[in-house]
Amino acid sequence: MTTPHFPRGREVLLGVSAGIAAYKACDLLRRLQDDGFYVTVVPTPASLNFVGKATWEALSGRPVYSEVWENIPSVPHIELGERADVVVIAPATADLLARVAAGRADDLLTNSILATKAPILFVPAMHPQMWSNPATVANVATLRERGYFVMDPDTGRLTGKDSGQGRFPETARIVEKVNEITRHRADLRGKKILITAGGTREAIDPVRYIGNLSSGKQGYALAWAAAARGAEVTLISANSQLPDIEGLKTIHVVSAADMEREVKSHFSTHDVLVMSAAVADARPSELVVEKIKKDALTQIDLTKNTDILAAMSKVKRPGQIIVGFAAETSENSIALGREKRIAKGADLLYVNNVKRDEIFGSDMTAGTIISARGEAEISHCSKDTLANLLLDQVVEELGYANV
Repeated sequence: MTTPHFPRGREVLLGVSAGIAAYKACDLLRRLQDDGFYVTVVPTPASLNFVGKATWEALSGRPVYSEVWENIPSVPHIELGERADVVVIAPATADLLARVAAGRADDLLTNSILATKAPILFVPAMHPQMWSNPATVANVATLRERGYFVMDPDTGRLTGKDSGQGRFPETARIVEKVNEITRHRADLRGKKILITAGGTREAIDPVRYIGNLSSGKQGYALAWAAAARGAEVTLISANSQLPDIEGLKTIHVVSAADMEREVKSHFSTHDVLVMSAAVADARPSELVVEKIKKDALTQIDLTKNTDILAAMSKVKRPGQIIVGFAAETSENSIALGREKRIAKGADLLYVNNVKRDEIFGSDMTAGTIISARGEAEISHCSKDTLANLLLDQVVEELGYANV
C-alpha cells in the first residue's frame, strides 16, 4: 500500500535577538499561534533587556531558556533543534547575523541554529546604516548562499526620528513567509470537529466500576490542535483529570451510555468525528444500589454497549469524516486495524499496540494510521505531533470527500 504524504509539522523555534524590535516579536508569537503553530521562544541573553523571560513564558505557555547551562540534562540546544520544524529569528540584529554567518555558538540560540536541520528564517531589523554596511551585506549574502531564508526589512520610521530600510517587517508578511516555508495554513477554519477523549466507567455498584487506563491526553491534544488550526471544536470528555481547554466547549460524561447520548446529539452538526476515547465494550447487566459484599463478588453478568463508532458510520452524511482509534495487544495489530476500519466504516483509523508501557498516561505514542488510500507508520512521537499528523489526513479526506 502507498504511504500518505504528511505535510511539515508546526513546531516553531522563535529566536529573539537584542534589538528594540524585540517587543514586536510578542505579536508575531500570537499570530503564529493563531495560524496553528506551536511556538517555543529562545531569546538571546541580551534581548531579555527588552522583553523578559516571564513575558515569553506567559505568551507561549512553555518554559523559556536562553543559556546552554540551563536545563542541562535535556541537552536543550539539541532537543530544540531536533523538535523544530522551522526556526524564525525575529528580530535578527546585525550582531546575530554576523555570529551565525561566522558559525559562532556562544548562547543557546546560536547553538540551536547549528544543531537544527529545520529551515531557518531570519527577520532583520536594525538601523538603515547597519543594514547597508558592507559587512552586513556580506553576512546576509553568506546566509542566503547556505540556504537560509533572509527577509528584507521594511522601509519606514525607526527609533527616534530616523527612517529608512531597517524596520521590522509587518507581522502578516512574516507569518505568510513562515506558511510559505512550512506550507501550512489554518486549514480547518470553518470546520466543526467533534472529539471524544478519556475512558468511560461502567458502574458495578456505588463504589466499584469497570474502567480502563485511558488518560484522555490524546483526545485533548487533538482538540487543542484542531482549534489551533481554526476548527470549532466540541470535546466530549470521559473521566479525564486534564483541565478544560479554554475557549472550547467541553462536555463531561461518565459512562458509555452518556458518551453515546452526547455523540448522537452533536454528530449531525459536525463535519468530523474523532473517536479517541476508550469506550467500554460492555457494562454490568444490573446496577446494584448497595455495595456488593466481598464474598458475594464472584460473578458479574455483562451487556454489550453500543459500538458508537460503527453506529455513527451508518448514519453519516456525504462529506462527513469519521476517525477511529483501536488499542490492540496482538503482534498482528496492523492487520486487525485494517479489518476494524472497514468493519466500523471509519475513514481513518489509528491503531497502536498498548502492550507497550509508554502508551497509556504517557505524552508519547507510536502506531499506524490506516485509510483506504494507504498506511503510515508513526514511530515514537509526542501525542501533540500525532494529533497534527491525524488532522493533516483529515484535511486530505475532507478534500476527497468534497470533490
